[in-house]
Amino acid sequence: MSVTHSSMIPLGTKIPCLLLSDTNEIKYQLDKGGFNGYIFAFICNHCPYVINIKEKMSQILNDALKKDFSVFAINSNDSNEYPLDSIQMMKKDITEYNYKFPYLVDKDQDVAKKFQAVCTPEFYIFNDKKILVYRGRFDDSSPGNNKFVSGNDIKKVINCINQNKPISGGQFPSMGCSIKWKEGNKPN
Repeated sequence: MSVTHSSMIPLGTKIPCLLLSDTNEIKYQLDKGGFNGYIFAFICNHCPYVINIKEKMSQILNDALKKDFSVFAINSNDSNEYPLDSIQMMKKDITEYNYKFPYLVDKDQDVAKKFQAVCTPEFYIFNDKKILVYRGRFDDSSPGNNKFVSGNDIKKVINCINQNKPISGGQFPSMGCSIKWKEGNKPN
């Protein structure tokens, strides 16, 4: 398994105005609404780095919903080549990990390209003005490093937004499995 690190797009980037469907074909406009913040988690079902955080991630993101955050998980992997990332398997994860937030299917992989997402898991958090204030990792845990899965990096940002405090400049790239691009679709 080769490790990929997130691209760390510039802070200050606006939320892309895009439309995606969930596993039940319900469409969501990603930049819609007036929320305290917006969280986008690029995940999948089979990546060991995602599996390592799924339970804690679900807790933290479900809690963010209660704090008036718009929350979306996005699967951009090619499910034809990686059947563990199929819609049926996504539905299984939604139930098993109690996702209260939509788990969206990026079939064309256009959303991953707009966010410049390259790995799973990878997180993007925008403020109430829809401006990117955080991008990177969930926390410093990873499979095999024996660090406790805390979600501290994400929790700090959510708390800062809720308390109207500045976001720390100490942001670290996520690391995980590369997004599984469709043939000829990998960004340059």
